[in-house]
Amino acid sequence: MTNSPFTSTERMASLKVAVTGSVSAGLVGFIILLGHRILDLGLDGIALSFLGGIASLTLIYDAFIAAISGALFALTYRYAIRMDKNPQLNGGVVLAFTLVRGLAQVDAGSAIAQNFWPFLSACGESFGIFGLTALVLNFAIARGWLTAFGE
Repeated sequence: MTNSPFTSTERMASLKVAVTGSVSAGLVGFIILLGHRILDLGLDGIALSFLGGIASLTLIYDAFIAAISGALFALTYRYAIRMDKNPQLNGGVVLAFTLVRGLAQVDAGSAIAQNFWPFLSACGESFGIFGLTALVLNFAIARGWLTAFGE
């Protein structure tokens, strides 16, 4: 029998990190997405959209997707950073998730026709979500509330 590093303690630590990442990314995503809608529709338009229900459902759905993405990001981040303090590795994980999520949201033909603004917007949103989630995770790890894998 081999001695596996995936003990029940490590699994619980991963669950705590996933929940923290999910809540952080979900809240940040909700705030960013709500800000986008307010900028697009104005305060009066957003109030009418919420009364209609469609915008509120899509906003909640988009925030839920951000929360799921945040949980997966947090787990990957936990395993990637481990115990070494390598800022390139930390930034690389954030950038990888930013590009995958940001670029997947954009229709390439539309983005090229609009001078790449949709690419920049989607990646900026994703960078905000994952960058702030990484800061929350680093803060919690520094305080001892969460642990990197193997600590």
